[in-house]
Amino acid sequence: GLYTQWRRSLPYPSMATFDAPSRNVCTIRRVNTNTPLQALVTLNDPVYIEAAQAFARRILKEGGDSVVEKVTYGFRLTLARFPYDVERERLIKLYETVLADYQEDMESAKEIATMPLGDLPEELDMAEAAAWTIVGNVLLNLDETLAKR
Repeated sequence: GLYTQWRRSLPYPSMATFDAPSRNVCTIRRVNTNTPLQALVTLNDPVYIEAAQAFARRILKEGGDSVVEKVTYGFRLTLARFPYDVERERLIKLYETVLADYQEDMESAKEIATMPLGDLPEELDMAEAAAWTIVGNVLLNLDETLAKR
């Protein structure tokens, strides 16, 4: 939200969902809320999808050769800790499931891997990039990632 155009009469929907102050008066402390709408925004807003796409491309380029290495790399980038075995296994299962789905539906794979970020580098596989976009979206939406404790 750093470079978001702000209009008093029509605030950016993502900002409103996360209870951003109106900016009409000085705000010392923000209200703490947690609603299901916030989860829907972080899972579906184009800004967050674009972040997941960029994250997926980074995982594919820098994450290593195996799925385990890539999951561990993505997890460490997101949470600054190694995943527990159960967390790693769930992410691997998610990756394998969505990869199989996207290999059968390349149109959907292209949509999730490229819109709105743009075309993939030629060396990346479309279905694989789409699957890692989903995994990246999950990692970016973990409670541990979003919540300040």
